[in-house]
Amino acid sequence: MTGIAPGVGIRLIAATDAGAMSAAYLRNRGHLAPWEPERLDPFFTASHQLDIIHAKRAHLSAGTEVPWVLVDTDQPGSELHGDRIVGAITLTGIVRGPFLSANLGYWVDRDLTGRGIATAGVRYTLGYAGAELGLHRVQAATLVHNAASRRVLDRTGFQEIGLAPNYLKIAGKWQDHLLHQVILPQAVSGLRTGPTWE
Repeated sequence: MTGIAPGVGIRLIAATDAGAMSAAYLRNRGHLAPWEPERLDPFFTASHQLDIIHAKRAHLSAGTEVPWVLVDTDQPGSELHGDRIVGAITLTGIVRGPFLSANLGYWVDRDLTGRGIATAGVRYTLGYAGAELGLHRVQAATLVHNAASRRVLDRTGFQEIGLAPNYLKIAGKWQDHLLHQVILPQAVSGLRTGPTWE
């Protein structure tokens, strides 16, 4: 695990996180609802989260995704209960060849917003994307009215590149999104030719 902010660390998601992911999503159900697809009740169970984690780990092995969790390091987990998860950051849709690109998604626990944790996590992820994955660019999409997420992207070097009408079905309806990208420094991008994180 790597510390990214006081009391918060980042590491790859593991199968043992299913219960903690369930608890985190239940705790943040209302907080995340306006920004995510509609979630049915089974999504919030540990068994469903375990299925999601297995899929994410398979994508990780295939080199198309890197799924991290944010962990409360002030409340260390135990063998019985595991870590307390306070957010997630994911690079998905990793494409190589001439594109060398990925999509970024993230969320932070409702009790930890406004403390710079999302910004620190995105900075860590961009460093990893360039230095370890050799990517050229990372893209992120935000709802037009998601001012907090837009501030995170602005602080971490993203530039707005356009409006995508009816881009994703969020909170039960198709909604416009602003697209952003960051071009990673040439000093770190392009170093790797394939997945090297396992």
